[in-house]
Amino acid sequence: MANNVQTKADAPMTAQEIRDKYNGGRRVLDFTGKKKIFFGISLGIILIGIIFSFVFHPVLDIQFSGGSTKTFSFKGDIDHNKLHSFIQDKTEDNITTTFSSGVVGGTGNSVTVQFAGQKAVDGNIGSTLEADLQKEYPDADFTLIEENSVDASMGMSFLLKCLVAVALASVLMVLYVTIRFKKIGGLSAGVMALVALFHDVAMIFFMYVIFRWPIDSNFIAVVLMILGYSLNDTIVIYDRVREQRKLMGRRVPVGTVFNVSCSKTMRRTIMTSVTTLLAILTVYIVATAFNISSVKGFALPMMIGVISGCYSSLCIAGPLWVIWQNYKAKKKAEAKAK
Repeated sequence: MANNVQTKADAPMTAQEIRDKYNGGRRVLDFTGKKKIFFGISLGIILIGIIFSFVFHPVLDIQFSGGSTKTFSFKGDIDHNKLHSFIQDKTEDNITTTFSSGVVGGTGNSVTVQFAGQKAVDGNIGSTLEADLQKEYPDADFTLIEENSVDASMGMSFLLKCLVAVALASVLMVLYVTIRFKKIGGLSAGVMALVALFHDVAMIFFMYVIFRWPIDSNFIAVVLMILGYSLNDTIVIYDRVREQRKLMGRRVPVGTVFNVSCSKTMRRTIMTSVTTLLAILTVYIVATAFNISSVKGFALPMMIGVISGCYSSLCIAGPLWVIWQNYKAKKKAEAKAK
């Protein structure tokens, strides 16, 4: 007669037993159980970003689209909106203006005007702008201090090279994770890490679209840095999963292993992110105080990327990896049953 009585050793461990044995009595957070909430939040943000992308369309900086820039120094306080409107009235091309103060050779203030389009490269636009500004603002002492131009074909070539760099970095990261974490399903770990990286890049891209920031070299720099930062968080969690898998054994559900691993690393992950955020926030505050728009354009997206990277490592990459592992286990069991 078969023994159908399940022994205590074979019975699934309770939440309290898992907490006491593997997490020092501390609460084990159920990340996998709340995966639908996490996925819903991310999909909602992505949907909003896609809608904004169709409504407003991404704006390329002249570094990518072609055009020219002129930087003027000036003295005193001038209404930025009125100055922008005055310059825009002088040309048919769209312009963007960025202002800085206290950083240009003692003059105190500067404005950089970007003219988009191939005509700007030809030098026919803005050639008399300095004289016009001196006439409109005689007390401001407008002086042209820098002038640059970018051919449209060169800008597009630069953009393609940047995208290739991002793609190559992503592929190499997946290969690294696949090789390093073979014992916990290397390919699945690498692919889900890549999904989390795409999630973070999408968050940064949609931020640029929603706030109407031109996509420039700062965007590429932020994306590359966040790819490395987010992947580092994910690798730390995968490393703990590998340790816990060995410690807890194969009979423990993979979701439980992941929840324990995340609960153990969550404090470290959050503290690392908070420390990084404080450092970047300090840079942003200083840049705001001196009105250094180029630094602000780097620091603010970085803060959003750090937050997204921390979130995706804990709430996106891991739960997706658990789903994949459970699917593989189910298929294996079905194959054995046949």
